[in-house]
Amino acid sequence: MPSTRPIGTPFAPPSAADRAQVAVADRPGLLVVVDTEEEFDWSAGFDRKNTSVEHMREIGLLQAVFDEARVVPLYVVDYPIATQATSLAPLREFLASGRCEIGAHLHPWVSPPFEEEVNAHNSYPGNLPPALERAKLAQLVDAIEKGFGVRPRAYKAGRYGAGPETPRILGELGLDIDISPCPPFDLSGDGGPDWSSFPCEPFWIGERKNVLSIPNTGAYVGFVKDGAHGLYRLANSAALRWARAGGILSRIGAVERLFLSPEGYSFQDLRRLTLSLRERGVAHFTFSLHSPSIRPGCTSYVTSLADREKFLDTCRRYFEFFAGEIGGVATTATELHARATANKGTKHA
Repeated sequence: MPSTRPIGTPFAPPSAADRAQVAVADRPGLLVVVDTEEEFDWSAGFDRKNTSVEHMREIGLLQAVFDEARVVPLYVVDYPIATQATSLAPLREFLASGRCEIGAHLHPWVSPPFEEEVNAHNSYPGNLPPALERAKLAQLVDAIEKGFGVRPRAYKAGRYGAGPETPRILGELGLDIDISPCPPFDLSGDGGPDWSSFPCEPFWIGERKNVLSIPNTGAYVGFVKDGAHGLYRLANSAALRWARAGGILSRIGAVERLFLSPEGYSFQDLRRLTLSLRERGVAHFTFSLHSPSIRPGCTSYVTSLADREKFLDTCRRYFEFFAGEIGGVATTATELHARATANKGTKHA
């Protein structure tokens, strides 16, 4: 089935009226989201045969860090995770004891029905024809309900690839939380959506404005304010790559693009990003990571046991910082939705 979607067009950025109020008094909130998915070589092409979930035998190491910090993570699971005993067993245990929430994560190339060509463009769910995007997500939701005994409410598009019809599809399937936006990243060069104009704070989407979209946390940090996105893109363009202009701008403190994740970012990066956003009045933060990083060799971020310890330590240090230095509180996706719903109509500061 061919795709007819234009490239780089997610749903529309929110208006001021769409912004959601989710703050806990004056305390910043932290949502932790784990993209819980099969193992595959991120540098290779997409392949329907990549369905191994062996790393989930070690997911307890990550959950132990969450438990220690009293964080209740949201595991957004894709089809291979939702349909194999190796991955279902530990997550069922975490869920039954109230130590996690379960959401949906759509990787089209391993999610039935298999009607599209496997390629980079179609790896973004929002690029698929609406009927196929809906059919894949419907089968994934059914698989999660069968595997876990709960129907998910939260959704995160694989590769942050939500499209213009995604809010409508979520509403039809009873999913009222979306965690797809990834500001300030522009993925259109690879056929994905452009999130560069989206805010970090949650907002309402859908025809009835009842689906809460909770962005991943990323931003430009540095003394360049206006035009940071354009300057960063220019510095990292093919024309200037030879000059390593992006690294120079980062070292002099002009502009640096950071993302709230222990994958590829140090604790100091995460602290700097968080403090910068707090200065701008941001009250909500989403901490993101991928489940395969718990096993050395499954992602480029963790290639050894030493890397894994550093990865877990970055999580520990950030949770301690968030609760201690800035007085934040861990929250869950369903709590955020309930709070935003209760605060609808409240005037924003």
